[in-house]
Amino acid sequence: MTVTGTRPAGLTRDPATPAHALSTPGMRRARWCVLAGAASGIATCVLLAALEMRREPDPRWTVSGAVGSLVLVVALAGALYRSVMPRLAATTGRWLLAGCAAAAGLSVPLVGPVGGTPGRSWAFLGAALVGAAPLLLPVRYAATLMAATALVSAATAWWFGGPVGDAVTVTVVLGLSVAVWNVLHLWFWTFRAQAGEGRAALARLAATEERLRCAGDVYALLANELSAIVLKAELASRLALVDGERTRKEATEMRVLAAAALARMREAVHGYRSVGLREQTDTVVRVLGNSGVRCTVTLPEQDLPPALAEPLVSVLREAGTHVLRHGGARWCTVEIVRAASTARLTVVNDGAGDEVPGIDGSGLPGLADRLRDAGGTLRTWREGDTFTVEATVRAES
Repeated sequence: MTVTGTRPAGLTRDPATPAHALSTPGMRRARWCVLAGAASGIATCVLLAALEMRREPDPRWTVSGAVGSLVLVVALAGALYRSVMPRLAATTGRWLLAGCAAAAGLSVPLVGPVGGTPGRSWAFLGAALVGAAPLLLPVRYAATLMAATALVSAATAWWFGGPVGDAVTVTVVLGLSVAVWNVLHLWFWTFRAQAGEGRAALARLAATEERLRCAGDVYALLANELSAIVLKAELASRLALVDGERTRKEATEMRVLAAAALARMREAVHGYRSVGLREQTDTVVRVLGNSGVRCTVTLPEQDLPPALAEPLVSVLREAGTHVLRHGGARWCTVEIVRAASTARLTVVNDGAGDEVPGIDGSGLPGLADRLRDAGGTLRTWREGDTFTVEATVRAES
């Protein structure tokens, strides 16, 4: 597997990483960390601009500068929000970027002449644009935006009679400092996304290898029997009109071969389906962990007997699927307790949301019927944001 340096789709709108892979709880926290880091650097630039505008002696110009700064901050916040939302429509994202560009252009005449030194207030806002560029655009476009912002800062200071060198220095030095800060967060996001993509790829590879192994085993089991059945069927069709007794013999042998193949297939399928409870628990924990769900497991010291373990395997598998299907869970606990001839499985997660337990088509109601037929019980309930599945089975004495 080759891991490239492509940035994840949630930040650059590059479809290299699937959107669903960026929507796990861990990836959502990573996105908001990137946004918080970017907001801190940009807030510093805006604060410095506000301090400079306080030196403006004319209250009307102060109000003008405040309006221009506020418009730019709101537009920039929308553009940054677009950069961390993997499922935002492309058209909406383009409109947010266009709004940010329009707000930046509008802020020049509103903020440029404001402050004790003309052009310096907008130089701080220009530094905010330079710092946000790596999160808003791909590298080649971000570099163009940075250079254009430095030129606008110089032109603004020259037009309003301020020191051009000071304005450019503020925009470039402060802006690049904020950009480096944001790039560090961007690298953190990139590595986190690539790690999640790698885990998903390994899981797909393992599933594919298991399917290939299963297909190879099935071929090895049935190839000879099916080939023999085909040959005998061809022979029987040729003998049907000339040797009825031989035809009946060949048909009987075909029936025996087919019955043997069917029996071997059932035995093989039963072997694949007979998964131990501890093995199923490890699988569920691994799958949920790859999806960003923190799992806590409590198991009995000794393995449960098959009479108790087999019914709970299906419940645990369905409960894990239930957590993945509804999403939003940050943690999940799995507890298996044995007492004499009974065993109890409890699965709790905090991803209940607005669902109604037992009426979500998840397969849990069907499991409840099967457990009831086997003398067990299945209960599901919701308390706030937590959803609980509890199964109890009893072994026949």
